[in-house]
Amino acid sequence: MKKNKLTKSDLIHFLQCEDQKELDKLFNRAYQEKMENVGKKVYFRGIIEFSNICSKDCFYCGIRQSNQKMTRFRMTEDEILECAEFAWKMGYGSLVLQSGERTDREFIEFVEKIVRQIKKISNDELGITLSLGEQSKETFQKWFDAGAHRYLLRIETSNSRLYSTLHPPDHDFQYRFQCLEHLRNVGYQVGTGVMIGLPGQTAEMLAEDIIFFKKHDIDMIGMGPYIPHPDTPLASKVKKFDKKKQLTLGLKMIALTRLYLQDVNIASTTALQALHPEGREFGLKAGANIIMPNITHTKYRDNYKLYDGKPCLNENAKMCRVCLEGRIGNIGEEIGYNLWGDSPHFQKKQKK
Repeated sequence: MKKNKLTKSDLIHFLQCEDQKELDKLFNRAYQEKMENVGKKVYFRGIIEFSNICSKDCFYCGIRQSNQKMTRFRMTEDEILECAEFAWKMGYGSLVLQSGERTDREFIEFVEKIVRQIKKISNDELGITLSLGEQSKETFQKWFDAGAHRYLLRIETSNSRLYSTLHPPDHDFQYRFQCLEHLRNVGYQVGTGVMIGLPGQTAEMLAEDIIFFKKHDIDMIGMGPYIPHPDTPLASKVKKFDKKKQLTLGLKMIALTRLYLQDVNIASTTALQALHPEGREFGLKAGANIIMPNITHTKYRDNYKLYDGKPCLNENAKMCRVCLEGRIGNIGEEIGYNLWGDSPHFQKKQKK
């Protein structure tokens, strides 16, 4: 494997590889690439999952509109600001506001107000990432002007046929890509990602996802293994769920994305930990450099389960910080406290 010369065939080979010695070499090479391009600092993004009210009906998601078993909630402004203040005082540097997808005026104005308030209470020191689904360019601009500077909009897959098996007919594959362009034109650091190990997904599709990230000049990646939620249509298509296989595939994608894109931010997601107690550490060792501690009030977490077996539902924000600090220290890395931890890829573009 030549340095930074991975071809599509190489990507497919490693995605299909089951030789542990070869995979260990892959993960080690990806870790070296990470050290060279983004360093050993792990950046926190304290995530606030402030509402599970969603207008979408995606076939894989536990908070889909049709799931009647879910108790719906929206955190109050004060509750969100309390969580944000915690993140600021704990030195997290950045946070993520995530919720079910809505495009109504009330929601848009609520988010704008919250973003402005967070910037105010943190003396403009907290970086803000939004993960709120497809919106109009005008809405993206409104939230950017309020103070958000990163946006994560996962495409879930770059394959149109597979995409159609994940969403109802009212979802527009091309519009999702258009939203990524809107985000870039507004000025956001643009993040996207895919689900890994979906029913009907092939190694070639995943290789094409990685190529898509590079082709579309993505700044940050948030992706994780697909884990079925029992109250969703897609779960019925899973004949046998293999945790170990899904975990390994997720780690391969992190490593290959690091090698192929080099200087982007890559998250080690909680889905990895749902598959193995040390899953997030494995993700960091495979090339990821971002961790998203959950700082949502614990009373809401049980109703924000996008997939089954989500970890840390009963662990409060302070416990989570102590736990992650220990985990990250144990693998010889350090936390970039009080730093935004922007994507080096994005920073380089700004200097041109």
